[in-house]
Amino acid sequence: MYSPFYRRAFAVGTFLVMSYLLLAILRPLIGPLGWAAVLAFLLNPVHEHLSRRLKGRVSLSAGVLTGLTPFFVIAPLAVLGIVFARQVASMVGWMRGRTLLPLPAVLDRLENYPVLGGPVHWIRENATVQAAQVQDWITGGLQSMLKSAATMGGTFALGVLGSLVGFFMMLFLLFFLLRDGRSMLERLTRLVPVEPGSREELLDYLGDVTRAVVFGSVATALVQGALAGIGFAIAGLPSPVVFGVLATIAAFLPAGSAIVLVPAVLYLVIAGHWGPAIFMAVWSAGVGVADNFLRPFLTAQRAEVSTLAVFVGAIGGASAFGILGLVIGPVVVGFTAALIQFANETLSRRRHVAPAGRP
Repeated sequence: MYSPFYRRAFAVGTFLVMSYLLLAILRPLIGPLGWAAVLAFLLNPVHEHLSRRLKGRVSLSAGVLTGLTPFFVIAPLAVLGIVFARQVASMVGWMRGRTLLPLPAVLDRLENYPVLGGPVHWIRENATVQAAQVQDWITGGLQSMLKSAATMGGTFALGVLGSLVGFFMMLFLLFFLLRDGRSMLERLTRLVPVEPGSREELLDYLGDVTRAVVFGSVATALVQGALAGIGFAIAGLPSPVVFGVLATIAAFLPAGSAIVLVPAVLYLVIAGHWGPAIFMAVWSAGVGVADNFLRPFLTAQRAEVSTLAVFVGAIGGASAFGILGLVIGPVVVGFTAALIQFANETLSRRRHVAPAGRP
């Protein structure tokens, strides 16, 4: 009765309309749904282990983990955001009218060093900009950056907890994603229009990429930030939580947490605190070794994700989704790169097999 073209057009039109309506419905739930998906992915190994210990009672396991999440996951993140905001605010107040180390005094000390003395003296004699002006620019820039960081830290706890309704919605979604997430994923994967063997290979590859991003990049960044904060606290440097968080964010960049650790070592050297400087240098080297050890260990060397994909995903994801984007962004970009690579490998295998199969 109906032509094939009409049926296809009707199916495509229905799909587009339903997709638009579904996106409109889910848009207010992006935050709770995104946090629930991330937590479900991170807690899934614990859920599977606990389910086996509870003799297959997946609902009880999901309920236990959902009930413990506010106390062991959400509350520490909220407290961290509050402490971060307070330490940034105290640093801004302390820096008003003073600097960590006056720039003219720094230049005077550098002139006494054998190698750096000559170039520093030449720069001071020939530069059109005075050291005091540079110092004012640096101090003003740091204060502006710290004020922005204080605002971000103050809203971080609210971004994690959200409204009361959003918080309980996140817990509600987390329970069902833990309990039914695997079955929902299996049903969705059946819709992928490829052969079963290629579908399983694709899913395994994407799973490896996700683990490489979440555990290899995000978890490693958290460990580096924690180690940097501990090092700052032991060395007696101010606001260890602030610089620990900054080191965590810097870990997504190509230079890594060295962006925060190296200036700390240089500051201690210039200030003449040789004991803390030596300790901080050794500690920074240890953080670098930990990064090279943890990243392949956490990913089990199953997949390689380029630093560019993680960097672009983290920065773009944070701009689009806030703190949640630090996880979602690299995963999406890593997924895209993995799909392109998988398609290229599949086409390459088919090109090599096709000539051999011809009569």
